[in-house]
Amino acid sequence: MQVPILDLKAQYLSLKEEIDNAIRTVFDSQQFINGPQVGECEKAIAAYSQALFATGVSSGTDALLIPLMIEKIGPGDEVIVPNYSFFATAGVVARVGAKPVFVDIDPVTFNIDPQKIEESITAKTKAIIPVHLFGQMADMMAIGELADKYHLIVIEDAAQAIGAECNRKRAGSFGHYGTLSFFPSKNLGCAGDGGMIITSDPKRDELSKIFRQHGSKVKYRHTHIGGNFRLDTLQAAILLAKLPLLDRWTAARQEHAKYYRELFERTGLLGTDLIALPEETCDRHIFNQYVGRFTRRDRLIAWLRDHGIECVVYYPIPFHQMECFADLGYSIGDFPESEKASGEALAIPIYPEMTSEMQEYVVDTIAEFYRK
Repeated sequence: MQVPILDLKAQYLSLKEEIDNAIRTVFDSQQFINGPQVGECEKAIAAYSQALFATGVSSGTDALLIPLMIEKIGPGDEVIVPNYSFFATAGVVARVGAKPVFVDIDPVTFNIDPQKIEESITAKTKAIIPVHLFGQMADMMAIGELADKYHLIVIEDAAQAIGAECNRKRAGSFGHYGTLSFFPSKNLGCAGDGGMIITSDPKRDELSKIFRQHGSKVKYRHTHIGGNFRLDTLQAAILLAKLPLLDRWTAARQEHAKYYRELFERTGLLGTDLIALPEETCDRHIFNQYVGRFTRRDRLIAWLRDHGIECVVYYPIPFHQMECFADLGYSIGDFPESEKASGEALAIPIYPEMTSEMQEYVVDTIAEFYRK
């Protein structure tokens, strides 16, 4: 049996007519830049994320970059980020000339450990970028209290967590800014790169829309130095076609996560030191990825691939061990939980169109590996 990590073709075929019609509408109008679908998409995503405003942008990375530019964060400033995430979280901080300050993660959720944030705050700290990794929210109540105490900007990296909830609030609605990615592999993905900034602050929303268009509100008049960060009309149209199905897809992922746990319980592997499955600590985990901890991981990866099962390591290198951040002066051993996660974490297939037979095959193959 072949089990991909994700099957985007199956998703497309399930709503091919809707997507094709959406694309055709844009081509018929020839409004490829700032067409009406962009504004419609912004309103729909803002409402879905429990925010008042949204600004469509060119990628999830640019969604993180723009708030740093708006808040004039740059050389001499520090921004706290988790040490374990996709590169963009820390990369955007370095791009504006500020210093990313790494904080270790909670071993259960893989998210930034709020207990370790305060000790990293200095007079130079201007912002915190918590990441809601793999579809589950970081502890935003604790992070929000620290931000209030030290007057820090909070930019939520919710690229993997659209619709995730904690304390009845959705990812991206806690901070001064929330950022989303619509990269094709996300729960809500477009047909290329795309992202969004959400906020309930009208001034920050206005500035987000100015900065995404070369710092201009009125054509040829530039009040700020921005960039070309616009969301394409085609991508917005595709997102509008997909959004009505997002909750159904999320429910399917949640059912698959539940069934994985049931299957692993039957194997007797749970409760041993061989594997650890994702734990749900918030109200709504959307399972953008299904990431567990597995001993002898690299050998397991080879075994799974030999048996036709795709799997992915998120993430093999913590930030403090990356060459581009060597000048920050961190050493191996400074972030033990991040280092441990980078050697154990493995994503196994989860997507709405998976069958129970696929899941059973994945778990049986893993169990066979640990029994041999």
